Amino acid sequence: MAEATVAGGGLDRRRWVLLGVIGIAQLMVVLDLTIMNIALPSAQRALHFSTIDRQWVVTAYSLAFGSLLLLGGKLSDLLGRKVTFLTGLAGFAGVSAIGGASVNFTMLITARACQGAFAAILVPTALSLLTTTFTDPKERNKAFGIFGAIAGAGGAVGLLLGGLLTEYLSWRWTLYVNLIFAGVAFAGGALLLGRQPSSARPRLDIPGVLLEAGGMFCLVYGFANAASHSWATPSTYGFLAVGVVLLAAFAAWQTRAAHPLLPPRVVLDRNRSGAYLSMLFVSAGLFGTFLFLTYYLQQTLGYSPLVTGVAFLPLSGAIIVAANLSTIVLMPRIGPRPLVAFGLLAAAGGAVWLAQLAPHIGYAAGVLGPTIVSGIGMGMVFAPAINAGTFGVAPQDAGVASATLNVGQQLGASIGTSLLNSIFAAAVTAYLTAHLASAQLIGRQVLTGQALLHGYTTAFWWTAGIFAGGAVICGALIRSGPLAQPGTPSPARGAAPAQAEAGPAVPA
Repeated sequence: MAEATVAGGGLDRRRWVLLGVIGIAQLMVVLDLTIMNIALPSAQRALHFSTIDRQWVVTAYSLAFGSLLLLGGKLSDLLGRKVTFLTGLAGFAGVSAIGGASVNFTMLITARACQGAFAAILVPTALSLLTTTFTDPKERNKAFGIFGAIAGAGGAVGLLLGGLLTEYLSWRWTLYVNLIFAGVAFAGGALLLGRQPSSARPRLDIPGVLLEAGGMFCLVYGFANAASHSWATPSTYGFLAVGVVLLAAFAAWQTRAAHPLLPPRVVLDRNRSGAYLSMLFVSAGLFGTFLFLTYYLQQTLGYSPLVTGVAFLPLSGAIIVAANLSTIVLMPRIGPRPLVAFGLLAAAGGAVWLAQLAPHIGYAAGVLGPTIVSGIGMGMVFAPAINAGTFGVAPQDAGVASATLNVGQQLGASIGTSLLNSIFAAAVTAYLTAHLASAQLIGRQVLTGQALLHGYTTAFWWTAGIFAGGAVICGALIRSGPLAQPGTPSPARGAAPAQAEAGPAVPA
């Protein structure tokens, strides 16, 4: 395997500069999960596509990203992290430029799908670089605190940046802006990452790739279809059923494959499997919160896209503070289990608070407090989960372990958006049907507003249930005590914290 090293006398300083480069790359990808959402109405007017087609601007990205993540992580392990990191950055920038210059809907959708494919290469590579660069426990906790804050808060920052660019420049700049991020990260990666040739021969599990990619595609497509149609349509339950079958076949094949795409040793560790599930639960709740708060702020409170983005800043700030506090100060002492469980319960409490929204409650009284509570809870999950999900893996498994974390995040986002959107729509319809007789008394517009508010509160109660269920499941699965290498006594029992890897090399 090729390796890149952060070499020279300034090793420590250059490691932190590399963290900045990795952080910029991660931020760019996370931004693109939400930055186009606010720009969609403007893009729709410019390219003349229908409201039904509009969802595919988001779905095309998610389909490619979710389907190819494990392959991208494996390629970074096989081909070298410098090669895949720079390839992912260059490709992402190139297709972003094409998307920004789109002259029709087909061109935009193709560019978004290609963005997702290059993101699937870039994201696990960036996280595996972080995993193998920061090996000292204290430095590792700081680095993962920063990375976790970016992973958690980047979506909210994307809403703000999308509003700014759309309002003051053009919807096209929500894509063009990636050239700036990618250019800076590419220059930093090219300068900081060196290469050392290796005689190892890359081997890829082709049946595993086909089963996993097909299964993930069907699952993500099925959930996305449920969000725009219904769970009862064949295109929803059919794809979901096929996805489950393909992923079950993939799991069975991984136990027999000579060179498995996802080695069972990666996911059979309780801490890592608990971390992957916690990413799924927290992402489901986070993206559900994004969706319904955006609806509420714009449709009920009448906020502009820019003001809506600003309104999410307290959520971002809470995630950033909690992510760093949890992984730097608390995790070395108590380990990930209480942090993940408490964080998910706190996020559930914030969602319950949001479920108390009333027609005349404004932002300061009804939204600010619960979003801060939710942000603190989610921040206490993201960084510890990312740290635990990559802790103790062998260098040759770092890419696929990183990819598995992102699969959890992507699946969570898809499940949360589709499931909660379906619940919201059903609640609104039921309310309108039950109160149709009062439309003439209070006015149809007032009734519609009340129905929407009922939909929001119902969705937030379900969001709280997702968070609470995750707290129980992940709290039971993750082991107690600080992280320690297999066979190493826990620091809580008197041993020094173990390093995740040995040596200063950064596998490329």
